[in-house]
Amino acid sequence: MVFANTPSRGATLGSLESEGTEFLLTHQLTEYFPQLSQYNSLKELHESSLYQKLKPEIEQIIQGKEYRNISLDLEEKPFYRAVAWNVERGMCYEDILEELEQNPILKHADLLLLTETDSGMARSKNRNIARDLAIALKMNYYFVPAYINLCKGNGMEVDVEGAAEDNELALHGNAILSRYPIKDLQSIPLKNCKDKMAGKEKRIGHQQVLAATIEFPQKTLRAVCIHLDALSTQKQRQNQMVSILERLKSDPNMPILLAGDWNTSTYNSLHAFFAICGFWYRVFMGVGNVIANHYPYPDRYFEKGLFQSLKRFGFDYESCNELGAGTNHYAIDDIKKYKILRDWVPHWCFAFIKWALRSNGGRCSLKLDWFATKDLKVVKPGDMIKNGSITAIVPKVISGLKRDGKELSDHDPIVIDFVL
Repeated sequence: MVFANTPSRGATLGSLESEGTEFLLTHQLTEYFPQLSQYNSLKELHESSLYQKLKPEIEQIIQGKEYRNISLDLEEKPFYRAVAWNVERGMCYEDILEELEQNPILKHADLLLLTETDSGMARSKNRNIARDLAIALKMNYYFVPAYINLCKGNGMEVDVEGAAEDNELALHGNAILSRYPIKDLQSIPLKNCKDKMAGKEKRIGHQQVLAATIEFPQKTLRAVCIHLDALSTQKQRQNQMVSILERLKSDPNMPILLAGDWNTSTYNSLHAFFAICGFWYRVFMGVGNVIANHYPYPDRYFEKGLFQSLKRFGFDYESCNELGAGTNHYAIDDIKKYKILRDWVPHWCFAFIKWALRSNGGRCSLKLDWFATKDLKVVKPGDMIKNGSITAIVPKVISGLKRDGKELSDHDPIVIDFVL
């Protein structure tokens, strides 16, 4: 049985959506994970008799979705707030929840677009991150798995207590949470840029973009949660974005909000060799110049094609982001960042990274997380819009979120206020 539902009465998937109940994903694949993880390429996996046996259930999970959609009867507001956040699997769930409940800016979010949400992974205590957050925050949610994980993860995640077999559902994906009703659920599959079975972190699946219509009191909004592939070239990321924009052309005529982790690192990160070559190219450009003028502004040169594509399809990104503010931060003394990078580049590279960052305190920041809008009024400097005691703010990166010196996620959340 792939799908499980918890309605008050029996119903199909479509009627569950309209009745306002809950639909969950589950499977019976766990016992096969050790065998599936022995394959070292997707080709090898797909040709195996085991995969052919399990293929129907695997595809149902990867093509599946789950949601909670209840009537919350909320009043009309003069402005609404959206937050996009790569929550890094949800491994710091309790602290993330506390921040979403108590942070003076984040607690007023009406819409959350979350990337990297686990469901049944040992590294995040086998929680269903999207569902648990939605219930705690009294929100609706829509979650789609991108991958079935056959291992514990990468970097320091491999040190999590227990074995890979301790993963229960082993699902990892993206989610949209809303204080308002969610309907017209759509997922847009993205073509893999790299074989997800060929490295240490073995996964079955591909990134999935979530699109859903949010029924605000004044009008509806199409919200789209996007996580582009990290191990990819600049051109591949652009192509993934274009494939999304092409699909959205057929959507109903309403304002659109795109958000998520677009991995605009400025690097060709498809292979360590290309990244190393790119590193030395940036050294020759001037490390200080790149840290100040390119890492925080990938749209200027290295990722220009992606952002030009957004404009070509009628989307604005410049007025709905805090330009120049990084959302992902690297420090040479951060053991977590070291272990993630060490899975990918040779150890000898780190001496050169340390040398390159010596004049910048051993640190640099990248801008990976973005909003883009179409036909949507975004709050801009000079707008004085209030909802009771709450004043609308201009697009902002919320940085420095830590508990006991530990980052809640390896990405900062980004915020946008808009008027309908």
